[in-house]
Amino acid sequence: MNAPLPSKPTAMDKLITRLIDQSNGWLSFDRFMASALYAPNLGYYSARTQPIGLMASSGSDFVTAPQMSPYFSRSLARSIEEALLQTQTEEVWEFGAGTAQMAFEILTTLGDKINRYVIVEVSSHLKEVQAQQLQAFKDKVVWMEQLPEHFSGVVVGNEVLDAMPVKLIERRSGVWMELGVARDVQLNGLKLDWAPRPTDLSPPIDIPGEHDYLTEIHPQAEAFIKTLAERLQKGVVFLIDYGFPEREYYHEQRSGGTLMCHQAHQADSNPLIAVGQKDITAHVNFTGMALAAQDSAMAVLGYTTQAHFLINSGLLDLLEGASLEEKAMAQKLITEHEMGELFKVLALGVGTSADWEPMGFQVGDRSHTL
Repeated sequence: MNAPLPSKPTAMDKLITRLIDQSNGWLSFDRFMASALYAPNLGYYSARTQPIGLMASSGSDFVTAPQMSPYFSRSLARSIEEALLQTQTEEVWEFGAGTAQMAFEILTTLGDKINRYVIVEVSSHLKEVQAQQLQAFKDKVVWMEQLPEHFSGVVVGNEVLDAMPVKLIERRSGVWMELGVARDVQLNGLKLDWAPRPTDLSPPIDIPGEHDYLTEIHPQAEAFIKTLAERLQKGVVFLIDYGFPEREYYHEQRSGGTLMCHQAHQADSNPLIAVGQKDITAHVNFTGMALAAQDSAMAVLGYTTQAHFLINSGLLDLLEGASLEEKAMAQKLITEHEMGELFKVLALGVGTSADWEPMGFQVGDRSHTL
């Protein structure tokens, strides 16, 4: 039998190969993840035309709450309105607006209460999608690729932190190793392999036991929080994502970590295949985010489940006139086995009243668990 012909390396293959070679054969996982997701014109979020949608038949890979139900954004808008009033600001800043469904609902709900809506977006394709969706608000919406040195307003990030590159570390026979990526050029093209090396990195808390243990740490997400704190002069930040407080995140039984990939609404745990063609995420250590904020003189205003936050923000009142189908989809936002418990909301503030408790956290606040 003839040997199979080598497959032609893709542009992403060539990029990863070059990065590994430039790094003396060992590429840290956070750098690999950053390239797989964000390399210009090649990374998943830079080149993917339609990552977000309800069904795989649409060509999408996963769904987010704003696509699942418009009542997510309409409820969030109530908390945004309260925060705008509390901070006496008139701008909303959204990171990673996706299809701009959330932006559309927030702008429709709040109208002239928002003077300017700023979308921080790195994908040129998604900017085009967002501009089309937000055509009715073209006089208010602007796009930026990075934050200015100083700004004020309400910041919103829905499923932003989970897509930030993480470092992978693994305890093997009692010794912590950092996992990197190496390459093995075979007949059928590029093959990537895990490559551990000794490290001084470790989780922020001790992991009981002596068993092997794989997990993530989040220096880039924590640096993002610190950047927000440095540049936000007055305002509130709402971060919505799936994750846990530190002691749950690094529970001794969570020995396989939380890293996950998504493609065509299917999940897998191997980021080293189909590079650039699927999403790579990790759950959020919300304690780490809160500590990074406090270390930068930003106040933690609240932390709770998505279910509590949306209900506190008026979801049930908004649903009174909804159809049965609309209520069924909105129910997925708050039920425990869907998004209600796994997803959390963290609110941070700069220049806000010390005794102000945002409406989204008035029942079920879990700040004490951070």
